[in-house]
Amino acid sequence: MAILKFRISWEDDDAIYRDVMVKHTQNFTDLHHIILKAFEFDEKHDATFFRSNEKWQRGREISKALYEKNYVVPPLMMDEVSIGSEILNTNQQFVYLYDFAKSWTFLIQLIQVIKNADADMELNYPTISRIEGVGPMQYGTKGLLGPNFTDIEEKYDLTEAQDGFGEEGEEGLASDDDSEEEDADASDDEAGDDDAGGMFDDSSEAY
Repeated sequence: MAILKFRISWEDDDAIYRDVMVKHTQNFTDLHHIILKAFEFDEKHDATFFRSNEKWQRGREISKALYEKNYVVPPLMMDEVSIGSEILNTNQQFVYLYDFAKSWTFLIQLIQVIKNADADMELNYPTISRIEGVGPMQYGTKGLLGPNFTDIEEKYDLTEAQDGFGEEGEEGLASDDDSEEEDADASDDEAGDDDAGGMFDDSSEAY
């Protein structure tokens, strides 16, 4: 037995990927489940794999079910095909399509084959071994308040920026009030020294 490590990249941004490991004896249904888990997608929609080459051209399908569409050749069924049987070279590639209405597309590439003697058999396969990038949100658009906000906050230090913005906004408001009072007293030549609002005219610098 061998452990196969695949890199699953989101087609729209290859910097967003997940590494997963499966037994070569497990089937494509197992791979299907671990991909959805890795990207935090539900399992409510249709899905299919395609055999692929180095140019990511789609070949024969390995499908979750037989769908009502025109096939060049009948698809293989996920739960009937072992992953190992489809590994033809050391860089084997597949394309995974989920939710045909939204066409979530992921690119799969074999990146390592771990022999039984070197495999950690205490792990429960399939398993996720690496997560890179903030993944897409299955429903709607991912915003800063999404489930991965903490990752973005740490990367760009948004907490500090938000605190700074609040302080500047308060000072800006205070300076406006001071300016009105100072304008009313034209004889007060110290008005310019007390007005600090000009430092924060471009509030966009707080981000």
